[in-house]
Amino acid sequence: MAQSTETTDWVSRFADEVIEESERRAPGAKTSGADAPVVVVASGLSPSGPIHLGNLREVMTPHLVADEIRRRGYQVRHLISWDDYDRYRKVPAGVPGVDESWAEHIGKPLTSVPAPKGSPHPNWAEHFKAAMIESLAELGVEFDGISQTQQYTSGAYREQILHAMKHRGDIDAILAQYRTKKAPAKKQQQKPVDEAELEAAEGSGAAAEDDGSSGSAGYFPYKPYCGNCEKDLTTVTSYDDDSTELTYSCTACGFSETVRLNEFNRGKLVWKVDWPMRWAYEGVIFEPSGVDHSSPGSSFQVGGQIVGIFGGKQPIGPMYAFVGISGMAKMSSSKGGVPTPADALKIMEPQLLRWLYARRKPNQSFKVAFDQEIQRLYDEWDRLEAKVADGTALPADAAAHSRAVRTASGELPRTPRPLPYRTLASVADITAGHEDQALRILSDLDPSNPLTSLDEARPRYDKAEAWINTHVPADQRTIVRDEPDTELLKSLDEQARESLRLLLDGLADNWSLDGLTHLVYGVPKVQAGFSADATPKELPPEIKTAQRSFFALLYRLLVSRDTGPRLPTLLLAVGQERVRHLLGA
Repeated sequence: MAQSTETTDWVSRFADEVIEESERRAPGAKTSGADAPVVVVASGLSPSGPIHLGNLREVMTPHLVADEIRRRGYQVRHLISWDDYDRYRKVPAGVPGVDESWAEHIGKPLTSVPAPKGSPHPNWAEHFKAAMIESLAELGVEFDGISQTQQYTSGAYREQILHAMKHRGDIDAILAQYRTKKAPAKKQQQKPVDEAELEAAEGSGAAAEDDGSSGSAGYFPYKPYCGNCEKDLTTVTSYDDDSTELTYSCTACGFSETVRLNEFNRGKLVWKVDWPMRWAYEGVIFEPSGVDHSSPGSSFQVGGQIVGIFGGKQPIGPMYAFVGISGMAKMSSSKGGVPTPADALKIMEPQLLRWLYARRKPNQSFKVAFDQEIQRLYDEWDRLEAKVADGTALPADAAAHSRAVRTASGELPRTPRPLPYRTLASVADITAGHEDQALRILSDLDPSNPLTSLDEARPRYDKAEAWINTHVPADQRTIVRDEPDTELLKSLDEQARESLRLLLDGLADNWSLDGLTHLVYGVPKVQAGFSADATPKELPPEIKTAQRSFFALLYRLLVSRDTGPRLPTLLLAVGQERVRHLLGA
């Protein structure tokens, strides 16, 4: 199979490595066709609470690599293991419909914990899985979901569990190499919410870092859930390899029982054994891991030794860096400071969110913007789109763009008329939900090619409107005056009055976004004796000062503030008649 021409980005390089590793593991096998071996990549997510944008990197990294391999004609399976048989560890803050009474369920499997009040889902795990599944569909991520509750309770891993118990001494010896090593000191100072890094460990099995327990009966890599209280606060007190009889006692409720492990399905391997077991069971070739796995004794490093006990090999895959956020202070008060993919997709199109993950190497951190920075990001995205369209984009940038807008299955749905996000946000701000007004303003942006329906600007318009309504503080919203500021108008000197006259005289002939931009920047130039078309290089520095003063005057007269949306957009929104009224015409 010919290699992709997009060979300059990190995704292609990892795809090359994964294909080479796949061929090493199955030498002589066909590389294409129905009987070719399937390349398996994997992600793991624990629905222990809202699955946030840090966890999304756990999915997007293998998704992008898998998609590149599909583009080359190979069969690929992207597994997402839902670690829904993990123990419920704590009651997360800020989840609607949840209070401290949920603490009584700590220690139970996530699928045995009630869903938040009002949820349509049968349990805690399904509630948080559903939101992530919906977001992944919007992002164009194809995957095979595997419920670890289903796997364990159906007995799918029975042979692997018995094998681990039989070789518990070998597993214990591997783990013992690391137990005496000190863990790195934890940072004492917590970062403010708008600079916080979202650690993927909180949303994956890695949060446990559990390696089993050693007691008077020895080490056991398996932990039953109690048959009485359902919690995992159990201790194995004896085990017989021949009969597979296992006896455990529960420290939570005092219950004790003896079971046969060759028919018992209410328990699981501890995390540091469970993960490498699954690598072998599923034949995983590529799986990334968070930076929490890079330290000695972490589950990825230890798993690389334990996987051989199960007859498998450790996957290749990068360590990925944390994802940061900006501008979440408002959301944190109600959401517990955990922004999810669904939160991001309310204010940005899927293409932009995919691009954020595609353009940075996994070991590079980046931020997802919920503040004013989102407008700059959209400007950057639109410039990239223009460069791709005219063929001037750099190869790596073009590759990241391609991965953002389409998958091997086809193009993601897109906005027919992608008007500038900051313009749409300004219009949504000024019109406060009045769609007829919004359409009037947007139609005036380009009179030669007017917008005929808001649907042409959707979903980008809806995302910008959602951002204005949920992330812009009330004191920064734009409220146009109802009546002129007569006191301010009376106090103006002759130069200020002349600037308003020049603007009003040019309104009718310049009533478009480009025209008004030329007009408002041109008035101070004309007043200083220059042409309105003069470039910055032809003008003295004081013209910029005059422009800022003129803009501030217009803002005060129109919205009673010194700043606001871009003036050309604001003027279009207010309308010619009202502009004349407020400027004292």
